[in-house]
Amino acid sequence: MTKKPNPVFIFSFLSFLKRKQEKRDIHIQDRLFYFFLKGLSWSLIFLFFYMLFVIFQMSWPAFSHFGMKFFVNIEWNSWTKNFGALSLIYGTAVTSFLALLLAVPVSVGVALFLNELSPGWLARPLGFVVEMLAAVPSIVYGLWGLFVLAPVLRDYVQSFLSKYLSFLPIFQGNYYGVGMMCGGVILAIMIIPTISSICREVFRTIPEANREAVLGLGTTRWEMLKIAVLKGSSTGIIGAVIMGLGRALGETMAVTMVIGNATSIKASLFEPAQTMASILANQYAEADNELHLASLTAVGFSLFCLSLIINILALLLVWRMEKKFYPRRKNRKNNVFSIGKVKV
Repeated sequence: MTKKPNPVFIFSFLSFLKRKQEKRDIHIQDRLFYFFLKGLSWSLIFLFFYMLFVIFQMSWPAFSHFGMKFFVNIEWNSWTKNFGALSLIYGTAVTSFLALLLAVPVSVGVALFLNELSPGWLARPLGFVVEMLAAVPSIVYGLWGLFVLAPVLRDYVQSFLSKYLSFLPIFQGNYYGVGMMCGGVILAIMIIPTISSICREVFRTIPEANREAVLGLGTTRWEMLKIAVLKGSSTGIIGAVIMGLGRALGETMAVTMVIGNATSIKASLFEPAQTMASILANQYAEADNELHLASLTAVGFSLFCLSLIINILALLLVWRMEKKFYPRRKNRKNNVFSIGKVKV
């Protein structure tokens, strides 16, 4: 009487042969390419932390000398060796906020027009022109802002605001064209192509069926754009705004040429100021002592950390909005999918 083979043994043997065959299918070139790409990925993480460590090490003399007063001190004087970054943070925040206030509505409107409303013969060349604005060097924007934009703001915009809205603190004082307002406007022009191009790509991801479904309910064209396009791509618009804010925070030469370069804190947008990036361009090559150089490096380190915090907050905000508009999530404990309070 012959003994029947054990099915468990046969299954294990077949699994062993399958794993062996899979190992044979993996060539040495594929393994080398895999480890090469993996090494590049880890090297970026290492490079990030190495940059952070080096910049912090160079700025440590300033942090150890001033402590937390470095971030609340207004004065920046190389003669008395008294350095504070509060005025620089203020100038950076005001110009970036003004740039976003002006650029976001224009960018979203341009993206909506090019993607949803304009005919094809107009959308292609106009979109190309908008994207080409991002390729213009910042020094060219700075020269144009200094010789064209600043006189226009001084003769028309600032004179009008000073005459009719001088009761507001942000529109008081003397006006010369250059200042925080000019810096914010030039930044807005520079970040419009970035925000607009990203918004266009986001709008293209909205399925055409969503638009047709909303129109089928009897809505107007504007209501369709509001419900199907804008609301459906809100997370992408936030990401585009954050990308524009990142460029506004780090922009150097264009802002340096039109902001006036004065380390002071004043409420009026007509007054000159200084940003964290512009002071690095102005003084880093002329630092006359070790404390001055360390203070400038500390400003760069603070700008580095500020950009990092903004990107982290943007990720958290996008995650929260995705959770709000797309509540479908996987319950790992019960291994079920849940939509709201209903388990599927």
